[in-house]
Amino acid sequence: MLPEALSNGLCSLKAGEDRLTLSCLITLDEKGRVTDHQIMESVIRVDRRLTYPQASEMIEAPDRFGEADADILHMLKDMHDLSLLLREKRRKRGGIDFDLPESKITLDEKGFPVKIEAYDRNEASRLIEDFMLLANETVAEDFYWQELPFVYRCHEAPDTDRIRRLFIFIRNFGYQMNIRQETVHPGEFQKLLGRIEGMPEEVMITRLVLRSMQRAAYTTSNYGHFGLAASCYCHFTSPIRRYPDLQIHRIIKEHLRGGLSEERQAHYRTILPDIAAASSVTERRADEAEREVNKIKKAEYMSQRIGQCYDGVISGLKNWGIYVELPNTCEGLIRLEDLWDDYYLLDDNGCELTGEDHGRVFRLGDPIRIRVLGVDMTTRTVAFEPADEVDGRLRPEDYL
Repeated sequence: MLPEALSNGLCSLKAGEDRLTLSCLITLDEKGRVTDHQIMESVIRVDRRLTYPQASEMIEAPDRFGEADADILHMLKDMHDLSLLLREKRRKRGGIDFDLPESKITLDEKGFPVKIEAYDRNEASRLIEDFMLLANETVAEDFYWQELPFVYRCHEAPDTDRIRRLFIFIRNFGYQMNIRQETVHPGEFQKLLGRIEGMPEEVMITRLVLRSMQRAAYTTSNYGHFGLAASCYCHFTSPIRRYPDLQIHRIIKEHLRGGLSEERQAHYRTILPDIAAASSVTERRADEAEREVNKIKKAEYMSQRIGQCYDGVISGLKNWGIYVELPNTCEGLIRLEDLWDDYYLLDDNGCELTGEDHGRVFRLGDPIRIRVLGVDMTTRTVAFEPADEVDGRLRPEDYL
């Protein structure tokens, strides 16, 4: 991310102020097909800036607003209709839409977490995502056919062994996938996600599908994006927070301002492989840092709730215990020594990990009630223990 003075100031859209931008103007027909596009340097003046919650409310409950908002309501309706068309078109071609809950952590003035909840992916955020995906595909395809040096965002098909393990696991829940000659079309994953929507095992299977995927990477050669079922894809829409987008903007602007000479093309072909590789590495490092920060803040949050009881879902099973995820996305571990005397743990393939005397069976996705046992800030882990269904110590404030 660029420094805040730039990302939230000079480089950010502000109502009533001119902002220099790089735009991709796209014309679509009534079926959502791109019929024309133009990439250009432009000036944007925002009439009114809306937050995602404000825009989402206008989309979902337009009757709550008056005549003064008529123009915006009409525009948002058209945008929403188009986004639904694009989403359905992407679904039909096999694009995978992961809808896993992300964490929203609220900190006090001292940086201590006071609230953790699952991030609400509302219609406004999905709308913007649909338009960004279209822009990213259109820009990537434009430069691919021009055969100019470029940075693509590519995603390879899943590893065969991972697909096989996922297939065995979902079969235990009564689901199937069409696998031919050790390969699978991305549409099969999307069909599976559609079938599990709203089911108790939805989050758990969605996570396993995600884990079965390869990691996307930045490359100078285009080999498509499996997860989006796209032949060309890049990251164009976020130059203030991703370096590959900024690099792409430099190439596009140089091309728009007179074209890329053979000398400049040779220059980019020399430097872009290292830029793409470094961007992939630093992206993984940033993801790991974000995960570690989230673990620290979640551990701090749960350290203030020791002894309280919550309803969760089994998110992982190992030989040493059961991982349980709470509705607010916090996760903890019930160690085997803290379980009841009689139990069975079944792994991802439904096979027994460990057990005694045909007691209670624990499976991935099962609901379970827990009590917060303790927190280890050194390892950033939270310990749970099983809680009885009826517990006289429970109080309304015990719930998240």
